Amino acid sequence: GGDPERWREILDVNVIALATCTSLAVDDMRRRGDAGHVVHVSSLSGHRVTRGGAMYAASKHAVRAMTEGLRGELRALASGIRVTAISPGNVATDFVARVFADYEPPPYPILEAKDVADAVAHVLAAPDHVAYHDLLMRPAQQVT
Repeated sequence: GGDPERWREILDVNVIALATCTSLAVDDMRRRGDAGHVVHVSSLSGHRVTRGGAMYAASKHAVRAMTEGLRGELRALASGIRVTAISPGNVATDFVARVFADYEPPPYPILEAKDVADAVAHVLAAPDHVAYHDLLMRPAQQVT
């Protein structure tokens, strides 16, 4: 079961919008000297499927495929553009409660948006010869 309108919204935001923004950003980076860094925010749901979250997981698996595909395309062009996917686990946002209707916060500290932003800053600060491709991060006590 499920709601096809909700599925469409998930895919539009997590796949189509990300692909569109990525394409525009890469075109601009290539015009400006073929250097830069694309960071996709994915999810641990792109690495596993949890009960009730199959369509969301499918969208985040697509993000992983897009990230890997883009990395391969840019390497084939000998581009200086790097590509990273950051896949956080539980993050304290209103989004989680909207997507997963039966969500209850776990009984341990979860990631804050700042933790994810700090991971992005870390990736961007890496020397040019270092490429973080897929960074998974989760609360220290998160099981899956």
